Amino acid sequence: MIITNTNNIDNAVVSEYIGPVFGEVIEGVNFLKDFAAGLRNFVGGRSGMYENSVIQARTEAINEMAMRAQQLGADAILGLKVDYETLGEGGNMLMVTASGTAVKLQRKQ
Repeated sequence: MIITNTNNIDNAVVSEYIGPVFGEVIEGVNFLKDFAAGLRNFVGGRSGMYENSVIQARTEAINEMAMRAQQLGADAILGLKVDYETLGEGGNMLMVTASGTAVKLQRKQ
């Protein structure tokens, strides 16, 4: 499955636009991550625990979107967009949404 944030793919033309596809992940922030991030906030620097959570959630959202596109018979997803949002009381939940347009491709000769 080709996934790109562009609207076209070199050496291919879109033969069919299947439609929008999405992948969503909502992850709770646990006490350990909050505690470690609080310490990091106090002394400064990057929070590896939060960064790893964001990377994992983004990867899962893109993989879920690709699986849904594949189930629809798509060869590729164009126009990838990833959004991040905090939810819940105190913003203790992270929602990551991946979206794009599922398409079928025809290779250029």
